Amino acid sequence: MRIARWADSDGRVGEGFVIGERVVAFPDDGTVADVLEGGLPVARELHDRVAGEAGLPVSDVTLLAPLKPAAIRDFVAFEEHVEGVTAAVDGASQVVPEWYEAPTFYFTNPHTVIGPGDVLAPPVSERLDFELELAIVIGGSTENDGRSLTPAQSADRIFGYTIMNDWSARDLQGREMKVRLGPAKGKDFGTSLGPWIVTADEFESFVDAEGFLAVRAEVRVNGELIGEDLISNMGWPIPELIAYASRNSRVVAGDVLGSGTVGNGGSLAELWGRRGELTPRPLAEGDEVRMTVEGIGELTNRVGAAVVQPPVAASRPRPRARTR
Repeated sequence: MRIARWADSDGRVGEGFVIGERVVAFPDDGTVADVLEGGLPVARELHDRVAGEAGLPVSDVTLLAPLKPAAIRDFVAFEEHVEGVTAAVDGASQVVPEWYEAPTFYFTNPHTVIGPGDVLAPPVSERLDFELELAIVIGGSTENDGRSLTPAQSADRIFGYTIMNDWSARDLQGREMKVRLGPAKGKDFGTSLGPWIVTADEFESFVDAEGFLAVRAEVRVNGELIGEDLISNMGWPIPELIAYASRNSRVVAGDVLGSGTVGNGGSLAELWGRRGELTPRPLAEGDEVRMTVEGIGELTNRVGAAVVQPPVAASRPRPRARTR
């Protein structure tokens, strides 16, 4: 099943299924959030109820981001990506021992998500980059209230998958990381999700003997293939990422977990680090970034004009007084 959100020619937002070449709204004014809460059994029941309805041609609507995430966690789960990016930042490729100990992630902004076909409004940056990722969408049962799940319990919480572009301003990110915090403004200006959510049951044949999802992912800039990899090259199976995210914490329906950037050109920064130069060049206004993930489809965005902001005020020198 494919689940989407869209705007019709009058700007009205619809939420429902993509069935063949048409979109069909959920019955009873249902929403994607409702369906994620109910999980796959509810989605199947609703799909059966509307499968015969005419709906609207996909070509007559504008697809939106397929959900409004409750939260977005983004992992760094591909060793090859880490090798290249550390060379770009530190001048030497390394994967620190701590990377192997646990699947590290950061939180990004769910309020700046854009959808397929949208134009990115980036900050002023000399090193604007894309990051090709698989996004895991959480749904389903309330077992353990989503807290401290086991990998087996986590597998049951995978509702489906979509494509994710974790846009990055590498120069801003680099400054932030020197403060031992972040990333923040180097990332939170935009995350692309789309074109729709494909339910987890559609991917059962892609799961290998070790539990990794062996689907192919590719990214092109202005039609040129830049990177390609298998999602199964990540360091942990997806249920272990979810279990770690829920550890002493909670995951809920509508949460999105990014797989982390794939290797072999899943980002420009990885290639800059390996080549020792800014080749291919950083993204610029007008560039088209097209990502494809096997079993899902294609997510395409263009880079718009940079949003110019006033200078940031520097820290003020202050006396370290202990009393007024």
